[in-house]
Amino acid sequence: MNILVTGANGQLGNEMRIVSAGSGDNYIFTDVTQVEGQETTHLDITSLEAVRAAVKEHNVDVIVNCAAYTNVDAAETNGAVAELLNATAPENLAIAMKEAGGMLVQISTDYVFGKEPYNIPCKEDQQGTPTGVYGLTKLHGEQKIQATGCKHVIIRTAWLYSEFGKNFCKTMMMLTSPEAVAARVAAGKPAGLKVVFDQVGTPTYALDLAIAISNIIEDYSKEASGADYSKTGIYHYSNEGVCSWYDFTKAIAEYNGTTECDVQPCHSNEFPSPVTRPAFSVLDKTKIKETFNVKVPYWTDSLKKCISNLKNQ
Repeated sequence: MNILVTGANGQLGNEMRIVSAGSGDNYIFTDVTQVEGQETTHLDITSLEAVRAAVKEHNVDVIVNCAAYTNVDAAETNGAVAELLNATAPENLAIAMKEAGGMLVQISTDYVFGKEPYNIPCKEDQQGTPTGVYGLTKLHGEQKIQATGCKHVIIRTAWLYSEFGKNFCKTMMMLTSPEAVAARVAAGKPAGLKVVFDQVGTPTYALDLAIAISNIIEDYSKEASGADYSKTGIYHYSNEGVCSWYDFTKAIAEYNGTTECDVQPCHSNEFPSPVTRPAFSVLDKTKIKETFNVKVPYWTDSLKKCISNLKNQ
């Protein structure tokens, strides 16, 4: 099959490059940016005609949309741009796949939840109650895809990190390092760090998500000739387990060997933000595990692998 990946130079897109190396399918990696050493086809997914042309040129069977506007705080004052990238662009991809008879794999987010005080893992059929523009535009993207009637698998994920780009894991590895501690002391700032403990979810290693996506594509290939796909729908994927951002940071420091940094828990209101983040957004992954026989690693096991890779780079 011919599989087109958007946002190929981001975290998940780069992991899809790695996963594709062992695939018999033909992958076309696209983005609006170029990275030296990476073969990337330019594609502006905010243009429906550009998407249609790419789908026709490459005879695309599946699109994996890894592109999105993900700056949660900035989205509050850039709503039009967030809506364009998170809702209109996925709709363009869905329209093109509907016309071509192919499937769209869309990456969504736990931020579609949050307004209601949940205390059990969120299921796919739970009503979306986003607390900010980012989550709202991602929810709009889901709805627009569904409205096109195209074959689709929408995967809501959470707390994504990897060896690529900017992410929480890499930031905390840097901030808990002896060099960072010394720099804070020299600048007259507290040596330690405060990290919120009242926001709970589950980290997701982007490579694990990419592997899950490849399993879904393989499953789809068995039904690709049909007009419908029996497993079209919304699914949840994150690593197994539950933690707070504070717990996540403590584990990062431990696995990186930088436990000298004093990391302390704090409340969210100690870090004012233009948007209220979900206090509890643990995702129930029963559906994706049972439907696609996906194996989901425990979050600390995957974190150890990622940090090991980063330290060996």
